[in-house]
Amino acid sequence: MPPRSISDLHPLLAYAFGKAEAEFLLTYPEAPKPFISCTFRSPEEQTALFNQPTDKIDNNGNGKIDEPAERVTNARAGESAHNYKPALAFDVAFLAKGGRIDWSDKWFDLFAPLVLKSTGITWGGNFKSLPDRPHFELTGWKKLAGK
Repeated sequence: MPPRSISDLHPLLAYAFGKAEAEFLLTYPEAPKPFISCTFRSPEEQTALFNQPTDKIDNNGNGKIDEPAERVTNARAGESAHNYKPALAFDVAFLAKGGRIDWSDKWFDLFAPLVLKSTGITWGGNFKSLPDRPHFELTGWKKLAGK
């Protein structure tokens, strides 16, 4: 399981998540609760995610093996903002009553603008090649990572 601690994040991302989470909980008290589902991701974890469409496993539970829909990242190890410490990206998910994770677009659409109130953050939901709604990263993170 990837790390999820807010303390693993770059300070700007930690601040942005905390502020957005507080506002979300106040504004939508009956909604599923946002939580960080990933901060740092090891090279091995990144490689496993990158290889999902060719790993001979039904990764998304739909009964089909090795299909394009299983692609969750275009980034190889070392090419993701998750691969650095402190993490230059985080992913979110929403915890509904009963402990179920709710991946509905609605919650991402409500949460993303709250995170984006903090300047210098890019939302993966706006990515052109492979939209990644749970993902938020520092704008220009490659310069910070020395890439």
